[in-house]
Amino acid sequence: MEAAAKVKSIFVYPIKSCRGISVSQQAPLTPTGFRWDRQWMVINNNGRAYTQRNEPKLALVETELPNEAFLEGWEPTGRSFMVIRAPGMQALKISLSKPRDIADGVSVWEWCGSALAEGAEASNWFTNYLGKPSRLVRYNAESETRPVDPKYAAGEKIMFSDCYPFMLLSQGSLDALNKLLKEPIPINRFRPNILVDGCEPFSEDLWMGIRINNCTFQGVKLCDRCKVPTINQDTGVAGPEPSETLRQIRSDKVLRPNQKQQGKNLVWKDNLSNGKVLKLGDPVFVMRKVNSAAEAAA
Repeated sequence: MEAAAKVKSIFVYPIKSCRGISVSQQAPLTPTGFRWDRQWMVINNNGRAYTQRNEPKLALVETELPNEAFLEGWEPTGRSFMVIRAPGMQALKISLSKPRDIADGVSVWEWCGSALAEGAEASNWFTNYLGKPSRLVRYNAESETRPVDPKYAAGEKIMFSDCYPFMLLSQGSLDALNKLLKEPIPINRFRPNILVDGCEPFSEDLWMGIRINNCTFQGVKLCDRCKVPTINQDTGVAGPEPSETLRQIRSDKVLRPNQKQQGKNLVWKDNLSNGKVLKLGDPVFVMRKVNSAAEAAA
């Protein structure tokens, strides 16, 4: 079978709605997404998640993990840290060893539960940066379960991602969109986990089953588009594009009524244990697809 595309980039977003990390070689897989992806999030005084939708300044928060954090089987030591940076702020170091304190009443979208609290220093840092009471929390996989919508992927789970473990997008789709925009936009506007190259624009919408590095993924739902792609990830300022153009070419009257999509949500369907990685350059084989985006779940 001929490969339909290859993996061009892999992105991991340790803190929900903050900047992602473009990995240099590979990223370990877990059933809830790439390791480290959306393990942390920033919450308000009531425990509710902040996102770029209501706090676009989060787009300017950078995260850095040790290079070895993306090696298969690596475990952090007491000297392993995530480093957080933002304009006008001193760098903040967060231990990758799990904290002991618990934050109850933490919520993101429909889910509510407890999380691990990262402590006063992190709370003060985000409070000062956002100008309002804030805390940094970490998903507690030992005590909590956050299922995805069973209508699309029964039995699958995530951490602090919006809806699904992985989101895939093609370079061809981005290129086709940029040809229609007055000012081209970079891939970071769409915040995918996997960027592939070599396929026709928007062909990923049709992929229902794909295989990458002996790992099988199921395409479970087209990605509903929200406000975030309109936010410039270098400035934190929102504008009308690319939503206005996408409405004309990829949504509503064009593909299906009242749906907006750009990208494909995936779940990992192999043996659901840790111990596999995706690598840059991996070929992407399409095992199953539908004939049109109108046939894909959305």
